[in-house]
Amino acid sequence: MVKAVIGILLALCTGVAAHATDEVGIEGTYRLIRSTRTIVATGQVEDAFGTDPVGYITYGKDHRMTVLIVKRDRPKPTFKTLDDAQKIRLFDSMAAYCGTYTFDGKTVWHTVDASWNEILTGTTQMRSVKKEGRRLIYTTAASPALTDGQISTSTLIWERVSDT
Repeated sequence: MVKAVIGILLALCTGVAAHATDEVGIEGTYRLIRSTRTIVATGQVEDAFGTDPVGYITYGKDHRMTVLIVKRDRPKPTFKTLDDAQKIRLFDSMAAYCGTYTFDGKTVWHTVDASWNEILTGTTQMRSVKKEGRRLIYTTAASPALTDGQISTSTLIWERVSDT
C-alpha cells in the first residue's frame, strides 16, 4: 500500500514538474525587434545591427537552437561581382550560430556547436531573459564585443512569430 501511494505521488510530481517546465519554456521562433549594445566605459548606446535589423532565433523542443541576425542594408552583390571587400562587409554585418540550449525561466545558455566566425564555436553564451507576453528580452553580461573588443553589454528584443 505504501509503495502504491509513493508511486502515485511520484507520478503526480513528475507531471507537475513537466507542466512547470512547459510554462517556462521558450520553444518557438522569434523575430528580432531591436538589438542594442552599451559600451561600458562610456555608457554610449548604439544599434548593434542598425535601426531595422533582420533576425530570427528558433528554439526546438529537442533543445537545439539556431540564430541568424543581419543588418537590413547589406550589400547585394552578384556572384560575378562578389569581391573580397564585399565578402568582408557581408561577414561584418551578420551574426549566426547554432547549438543546444538550456533555459531555467530566467536565464538561457546557448552551447555553440557552429558559428559564423568560429570565435563562439565551443563556448557557452549566457543571456538573462525577461518574458513580456510574446517577447523575450535578452541581456548579456559585460564582455568584449566581437566587432571591436570594447567591453559592452547587449540587449536584444525578440517577438514570437510561431510555436513549434
